[in-house]
Amino acid sequence: MSIFDTAKELLGGQLGGNAGLASHAMELINNPETGGLSGLVQQFHDKGLGEIVNSWIGPGGNHPITAEQIQSVLGEDRISAVASKFGMSSQDASAKLAEFLPSVIDKLTPHGKLEQA
Repeated sequence: MSIFDTAKELLGGQLGGNAGLASHAMELINNPETGGLSGLVQQFHDKGLGEIVNSWIGPGGNHPITAEQIQSVLGEDRISAVASKFGMSSQDASAKLAEFLPSVIDKLTPHGKLEQA
């Protein structure tokens, strides 16, 4: 089972009509060129958003993130590519990623820490 299938199952269908966009988010998380989940988490830390991403990994509630913060972490080029692929604005793509990325990362770190792949 792929990491996307696992996350989709753990989220219990919360992705709804956003499965394609969620699939792309999982590609970002699972991309070995960017360091996978650990690399993505590091990008959040590098942009000063470590407290937010740590809340998704650790126990307790997940802190929300804004579309603007997602765009800051992932970069305008990546967000534009996602938006173009799914026929939506960059703002909408960022908002959708901000909506479910916290849950996906939370579900991928059930023991409150990053697992080494």
